[in-house]
Formats: sequence, C-alpha cells, structure tokens
Amino acid sequence: MKTLKITYWITTGIVALMMMFSTYAYLTQDTVVKGFHHLGYPDYFRVELAICKLIGAILLLAPVAVRFKEWAYAAFAIVFISAFIAHTASGDPVSMRIMPVIIMGILIVSYITYHKMNKAV
Repeated sequence: MKTLKITYWITTGIVALMMMFSTYAYLTQDTVVKGFHHLGYPDYFRVELAICKLIGAILLLAPVAVRFKEWAYAAFAIVFISAFIAHTASGDPVSMRIMPVIIMGILIVSYITYHKMNKAV
C-alpha cells in the first residue's frame, strides 16, 4: 500500500507540476504564443487552456470528490491526445510530439494507482 501511495503522489505531482508550469508559460512566454499560432490556434484558446489546466491541476491535488478527479483526468487525457494530434498534423518533429505521449503515460499511471488506492480503502 505504501508503494502504491508513493507512486500515486509522484505521478500525480509530476502531472500537476507540468500543468502548472504550462499555465505559467501559456500566459507569459512569447515562444508559447508563437507556438500556438504555428498550430493555428487563436490567442483566446491559449488563455482558456491555461486556466483549465490550472483548475485541473488543483483538482488532482485537492481532496475533492471522486467525480471531480475523474473529470480532471478525462480533460487532461483529451488535452494530451489533442496536443499529439496537433503537433503531428502541423508537421512538428518527433521531439515535439513525444512529450504529450510521455505525460499521458504518467497520467495513466496516476489514474490507475488512484483507483487502486480507493479500492483498498
């Protein structure tokens, strides 16, 4: 059980920190603005996505009802799949496409360990 909790908190922490950092980057860095324009997205989508990522990260870390965490996990899965598709469709190199896949893998481990911990309780 202890290993399960450690795995859960490490993977969840990684995802939450990545989402909080991307929130900061989306709102403050010109390279991210250029990246969104390269992908064909408008500026308001970047801001909207930043806010949603921050809310999702908070929901993953906070002691909230299971249904809220489920929504956060589902939303992040959609974000990572969409990021992979967007980078692939725009012809970006594999180095740009692989990061959403890696974070998606970490998210899946977090999700599985979260449900295993809830079954154990």
